[in-house]
Amino acid sequence: MSLILRKLTRDVPAVIGLTIVIIVLIIAILGPLLAPYPGDVAASHLTRRLKPPSWAYPFGTDNLGRDILSRVIMGARGALMVAMTVVSIAMAIGIPLGLIAGYRGGWLSEVIMRVTDAVLAIPQLVLALALAQLLTPSLESAMLALSLTYWPFFTRIVFAETRRLTSSLFVDALRGIGAGTARIVFLHILPNAASPIIVRATIGLGFTILVAAVLGFLGMGATPPAPDWGLSIAESRTYLPAAWWYATFPGLAILLTVMGFNLLGDGLRDLVDPRLRRSR
Repeated sequence: MSLILRKLTRDVPAVIGLTIVIIVLIIAILGPLLAPYPGDVAASHLTRRLKPPSWAYPFGTDNLGRDILSRVIMGARGALMVAMTVVSIAMAIGIPLGLIAGYRGGWLSEVIMRVTDAVLAIPQLVLALALAQLLTPSLESAMLALSLTYWPFFTRIVFAETRRLTSSLFVDALRGIGAGTARIVFLHILPNAASPIIVRATIGLGFTILVAAVLGFLGMGATPPAPDWGLSIAESRTYLPAAWWYATFPGLAILLTVMGFNLLGDGLRDLVDPRLRRSR
């Protein structure tokens, strides 16, 4: 672990990404303590609506007089919760399917991978929007739609790694001593395939935050008065460009968080497979 950390710290973009991710995690955990007005994120204060950034309100206020800085800080917890939930569900679906398809082979493998390819052939945002339209607009519906569209990425990665590892000598040796399928798959193949899974999950956290914000922007995700970043940008459209701060700061929160996870994921990818190392 210490060796990995030392290698990671030599990658400046990865260090920047890790720093951003840690800051966002701290903000999400300590949100109520860091927000200037934690109790007012859902309350209306029409006498101070659409105030520009100032010492009292560093990010300004929105159309209902709520402090935007407080809403951005409190929104970090919701964004990370959505991302972690979606990625966890996608992994719970995609990893077992990839293991089964890669190890068993035959018609079952063909069925799993053809379904996976069919889902991957449709852009995730388009498919998520279609699924979200069929459900009641809510944060839970958005998470379900995103989960049902992200699992194929894990299935494809695990399938490729399982096929590669299945032909390895250590798997033949395990079969030779009578090891069962479950022991080979879960105790030996899966741990050796963990690195690309972690990379995909890290990048997926950032991408999920972005897509969830898009769903919130389109009214298919979080509902008012939740301090959701995408929803805040959607509510600000009426007041642009005069109230420029209304959309700017939630947008910057999305940009920095997604960039942090992507930079960290790229750094982890370089450690896992130097052949894919990005050009510098």
